[in-house]
Amino acid sequence: MQGDAFQSHGNGILPADGKVLQRFQKSFVQVQTILDQNRLLINEINQNHESRIPDNLSRNVGLIRELNSNIRRVVDLYGDLSGSLSKSVDASSEGESAVRSDGQHNGKRIRSG
Repeated sequence: MQGDAFQSHGNGILPADGKVLQRFQKSFVQVQTILDQNRLLINEINQNHESRIPDNLSRNVGLIRELNSNIRRVVDLYGDLSGSLSKSVDASSEGESAVRSDGQHNGKRIRSG
């Protein structure tokens, strides 16, 4: 629901923080862009390989290096996403489990999904 502090997602609860969600969306767009580039690179590498033209085969060396670099970037982006998600979930868990000094709960509702 709009305005809730948390949204149910599968078996867990994620913060509905706009900045966090925007960061995830931005990262996923970056990953998809890189994967699209990789698809094009792989197609060109395959065409060059099938042509057996020496210049095309030499060009494949650079294309394969670019492909490897892109794969490293995707791994880094997913690593950053994983770390951000973990921090976000940890922070929201700490906020939800907080108990006031008088032993009463913090007043936030936890809805079952």
